[in-house]
Amino acid sequence: SEITSVEDLEVMAEHIDILMIGMRNMQNYPLLSQIGKSSKPVILKRGMSNTIDEWLMAAEYIAKEGNNQIILCERGIRSFENFTRNTLDLSAVPAIKELSCLPIIVDPSHSTGRNEMVKPMAWAAVAAGADGLIIEASSDPKISLTDARQTINLEQMQQILEPLDKLCSLWDKTL
Repeated sequence: SEITSVEDLEVMAEHIDILMIGMRNMQNYPLLSQIGKSSKPVILKRGMSNTIDEWLMAAEYIAKEGNNQIILCERGIRSFENFTRNTLDLSAVPAIKELSCLPIIVDPSHSTGRNEMVKPMAWAAVAAGADGLIIEASSDPKISLTDARQTINLEQMQQILEPLDKLCSLWDKTL
């Protein structure tokens, strides 16, 4: 679950398995520092206007406080294109693999903002070497209170998941 303030850390840490730093808080250094003192794993989403180096430095800010359980999440960067919410930077996946030992997951839902693009972008992320995916899914996306446009239904989720084993086998890895 996403944590947005230092004041919420203690309560959330009691009830949440993995804390998530959203893209708007990637450079919230007091929050990163406190998360670094936590024993909870953390997903660090890339800010929409941040470089890969800035993203890795934010991860270092967490790690320097002792928490090395960091998962990076590519969720799209801002560009001039407006067909999608953001531009999914899949080149960040192999770049992170080269520059860091941290795992990287991809969020095709938030990056594109379009449910019809989730499947091809999820498969492309796996082909690029992503260690995992984070996908918005619901039994009835039309009634979702937030993010309905990017949310897929459970049948679509199954269509995404079924061929992943074959795709992953091309790289001798599992998701």
